Amino acid sequence: MVKLLPVGVLIKLFVRTFDGHTDKVWAVAWSQDGKTFASGSADKTIRLWNIDSYQPPRILQQHSGWITYLAFHPTENLLVSGSTDFTIKIWNIETESLICTLVGHAAPVFSLAISGNGEILASSSQDGTVKIWRLSSGELLQTLAGSYPVAFSGDGCLVTGGDGKNIKIWHQVMWDGMVSRSGEWWEILDVMPNANAETVKLADRRLARQYHPDVNGDKEAVLKMQIINQAYNQFLLQKLE
Repeated sequence: MVKLLPVGVLIKLFVRTFDGHTDKVWAVAWSQDGKTFASGSADKTIRLWNIDSYQPPRILQQHSGWITYLAFHPTENLLVSGSTDFTIKIWNIETESLICTLVGHAAPVFSLAISGNGEILASSSQDGTVKIWRLSSGELLQTLAGSYPVAFSGDGCLVTGGDGKNIKIWHQVMWDGMVSRSGEWWEILDVMPNANAETVKLADRRLARQYHPDVNGDKEAVLKMQIINQAYNQFLLQKLE
């Protein structure tokens, strides 16, 4: 059962009840036009409801686990769903068809976020990772250390939470060089926290060859090198302590 509530002082006076699911509802999301909302349930189905119609909902049924999260694309007729079956599915809600399934997480997916321009999807899982995907192709761009929840800012930054006490903000640098603002140098240099000096030095050189403005014409190259240099300096300072 799904209840539609008005926003305002009289929020306790619900407008309408939508019946159809056969188990607990774990996820809901509104479409951008406000005419349709989606609900996801432990009954392994997604239902698309038209708030102006009393017709039965359209049903999307491909997941083998509970539906844990739903997100509508900001400009296209797409819906993204996460599940306890470890997968993410992208649906065309106009044709009610499955476009593709994103596989990569090793545990249930509990949070999704789509960037404001609709190009990037972030997914977070109980496996302790956040994965960055290109929505148009389903390509996995990057895997980050972090967990649910996830959310994008208007300028494309990603914020991630988790079981620990830290919240991380990730700065979008063309998504091929995403770096963390959390100050964790090993994430920027793509090494383990306990990496030895030689490994860190090689990682720094590898990134410098890739992002130095002398060899990289990307408009963000200078910013990338500044962040890489700061990370390496943090490592050196840590060794001196």
